[in-house]
Amino acid sequence: MVNAIRLRSVTKTYRRGGETLHVLDGLDLDMDPSTFYALMGPSGSGKTTLLNLVGGLDHADSGLVQVGDVDLTQLDGGQLAAWRAGHVGFVFQGFNLLPVLTARENVELPLLLAPLSRSQRRAQAERALELVGLQDRMDHKPRELSGGQEQRVAIARAIASDPQVILADEPTGDLDRHTADQVLELLQRLNEELHKTILMVTHDPQAAGYADQVIHLDKGKLGRIEQNARGAAKQER
Repeated sequence: MVNAIRLRSVTKTYRRGGETLHVLDGLDLDMDPSTFYALMGPSGSGKTTLLNLVGGLDHADSGLVQVGDVDLTQLDGGQLAAWRAGHVGFVFQGFNLLPVLTARENVELPLLLAPLSRSQRRAQAERALELVGLQDRMDHKPRELSGGQEQRVAIARAIASDPQVILADEPTGDLDRHTADQVLELLQRLNEELHKTILMVTHDPQAAGYADQVIHLDKGKLGRIEQNARGAAKQER
């Protein structure tokens, strides 16, 4: 089986004042395709840094960061931007929707980087919004939507280009429990039905329970990997 994500001896440091922070320290990690992973660990353990490296938003200092068959460490800034546009979707805690745009227009925005006509962009955006259950909210602006609906628009934006990998950074952090569960069930469905590989950063054990496996980081190193009941059931099929 080809790994969806493969990291070997990955290091990442930052300078803060006169101090050097070793955020990732020789990290080795393999992630399978079509699998839903939760990434947990204390603050400062490197979770968001790892997400940024896998998404091509940042460069590792050393090591291999491979997504599919592409080694991201060999790409320059322009190549990374082009790769991100077609291969990875991002979901953030704060939704990051533009308030002056409708739901459809927000979902279309990243598709401007793709070689698509206006009608093709519109069709893909509408399809993504239908997948997340917002076909009746396409012309609404963010202020006219609930928090859960805004996050669904953000998820639609993440999947509009049909990426192989979805990266979610605390996607339920600003939501109440009921709404959070609805968003997590949607991520499960995208994994199950569309076979997306999902890597979700969370501090919430209940949210992590929706994943197939839970990866623990501690001080930039890989800790234990736990398999949830859902992941075990999928392996038995």
